[in-house]
Amino acid sequence: MKAADTAKLVFCLFACFSAGLFGSIFTHDLSGWYQNLNKPAFNPPDWVFAPVWTTLYILMALSAFLIWKRGLKNRPVKIALGFFIAQLVLNVLWTPLFFGLKSPFIALVEIVILWIIILLTIIKFTKLSMLAAIMLVPYILWTSYAAVLNAAIYLSN
Repeated sequence: MKAADTAKLVFCLFACFSAGLFGSIFTHDLSGWYQNLNKPAFNPPDWVFAPVWTTLYILMALSAFLIWKRGLKNRPVKIALGFFIAQLVLNVLWTPLFFGLKSPFIALVEIVILWIIILLTIIKFTKLSMLAAIMLVPYILWTSYAAVLNAAIYLSN
């Protein structure tokens, strides 16, 4: 791999894991408010989230890297990466909305928008790299699950 490609890959990994790190600020202490919420039976144990998100952030970074490698002079690449950045920003925002503001409703509205932007990102990526698009499928599946979980928490509280 060329040095420029290595730098792009490292940047993509850094960007995705920075999103996760920012979110962890709001989830470092889940006692209190979150623990006292009524949660559905399909709510996973807290330990599940770290390995799931680690895997998803790696896949997201690799996916973005595959698109970026196609060159920023390519307009469809710029558009696709624009959608990727938009979904990453929305990904970052969900945690402070849900845990920081303690607002399952606002977080639910936001996660629906996030899901739509992830879908549009996958569509844009498909036109450039099927592999990059496929790497985002676990992410949209997890986001779908998270949206249902978010809705269940909102409706039962």
